[in-house]
Amino acid sequence: MAPRANWKGYLKVGELTCAVALYTAASTSDRIAFHTLNRETGNRVRREFVDSETFKPVERDDQVKGYEVTDGDYIMLEADEVAAAVPESDKTLDVEAFVANADIDDVYFDKPYYLAPTDKAAHEVFCLIREALRAKKSAAIANTVLFRRVRTVLIRPHGDGLIASTLNFDYEVRSADEAFEDMPELELKGEMLDLATHIIGTKKGKFDPSKFDDRYEDALAELVKAKLEGRKIERKPEPAKDKVVDLMDALRQSAGALGKPPAKSKAKAKPTKKPAEAKAKPARAKKAS
Repeated sequence: MAPRANWKGYLKVGELTCAVALYTAASTSDRIAFHTLNRETGNRVRREFVDSETFKPVERDDQVKGYEVTDGDYIMLEADEVAAAVPESDKTLDVEAFVANADIDDVYFDKPYYLAPTDKAAHEVFCLIREALRAKKSAAIANTVLFRRVRTVLIRPHGDGLIASTLNFDYEVRSADEAFEDMPELELKGEMLDLATHIIGTKKGKFDPSKFDDRYEDALAELVKAKLEGRKIERKPEPAKDKVVDLMDALRQSAGALGKPPAKSKAKAKPTKKPAEAKAKPARAKKAS
């Protein structure tokens, strides 16, 4: 059965237009989900909105959105006022610019969708756009209204179709400066770096998501199965705490276990002084002009 489209509209590149649809590319719907129950009765419990001061239940008709201006001071927004702020949608993915794949910073990626033509008349234009992007190793930046919000979308070739990834806005992406501000400036070379690169070289593989194991989900499934069958639940022992090991010894042991390690070098890692100038900010996806 064909999947249900999340959105239908048109992909527009200059004067080229074709009918398209978006389909969910990643979903958590297959994960095991739990309900909250009353331990005594076994019945499901339900959430209820209560007044934070009176603790009395608040009926749906009496609930209203509020924006906190100062501590405890709110501006109330009626449902029709919020709805009026939602921009109208013309159902068009209007391409504004093209960017090189190498220039894209994936920290801006939000959620992926498959983008496909919706009728035979759209196939030729759709395939033309797909192959032109593939030939130029580029992606298209488009804007539209998706799910009541104006969104910027990055469109790239993906197999026989296209993949459209919604992008985070610049204000939503935090700077990496604070996360890495305590990183020391080290000059790594010699045997230490040789051993590390040797380990990486011997552990090369291919990106194969089918081999990724969701061990937590598997454990939950086994737990539910054991409960249904009335089996005793085996509790796993606490993992042993890692011992503090010398970095060079750990590298040598790892390299030795994976094959003959490279020849030793006398050079060692030396700390260097941090540059006086401020750290450069990480490269970001180019904005459409």
